[in-house]
Amino acid sequence: MGNEAEAHLQRADPKLGAIIARVGPCVLRSEPDAWRALSSSIIGQQVSVHAARAIRGRFAALGGEEGYPSPQRITALPDETLRGAGLSGNKTRSIRDLAEHFCDGRLAPERFAAMDDEAVIAALLPVRGIGRWTAEMFLIFSLNRPDVLAVDDLGLRNAMKKLYDLPEIPRPAAMRELAEPWRPYRSVASWYLWRSLDNEPK
Repeated sequence: MGNEAEAHLQRADPKLGAIIARVGPCVLRSEPDAWRALSSSIIGQQVSVHAARAIRGRFAALGGEEGYPSPQRITALPDETLRGAGLSGNKTRSIRDLAEHFCDGRLAPERFAAMDDEAVIAALLPVRGIGRWTAEMFLIFSLNRPDVLAVDDLGLRNAMKKLYDLPEIPRPAAMRELAEPWRPYRSVASWYLWRSLDNEPK
């Protein structure tokens, strides 16, 4: 992505171009390890940033000398251990389901590179605790897919309302129409819009 994406977006959308000029180069943080990225996403759902950081630290410590617990280790640990790390009952079940998907091959990260965005989303949605938004964040921040538009993201919706001075928060169809000139770099455009609100999703 990088300079080519920024130049395209500045040409395609002057309003977005003003944000790009103010923010500077796009720096998309990435977690290339699919298991870490997805388990971290589940852990962070519906809790504060501070709480998520603490729980992630305790969860990581369950890996012992591994440094981070593998899917195989998670399937072998009792629920009480996972709950002791701060996971709720629902998140314990979700993390365990995610681990089982990795262990039995239903999720195989080595296949993701050959799969288009919708195929990756379809592979992730059967996992307990993973919805479309989480899958789209995974596409952007783990697989570095350049052209993802997460129309359910409230921060992105608010940023588009502000950028285009809309009377109300745009609906998905309106968002897709407004974002059409951003192709094939809608992920980068989204990052700039999140930054415009100082509200990155991860």
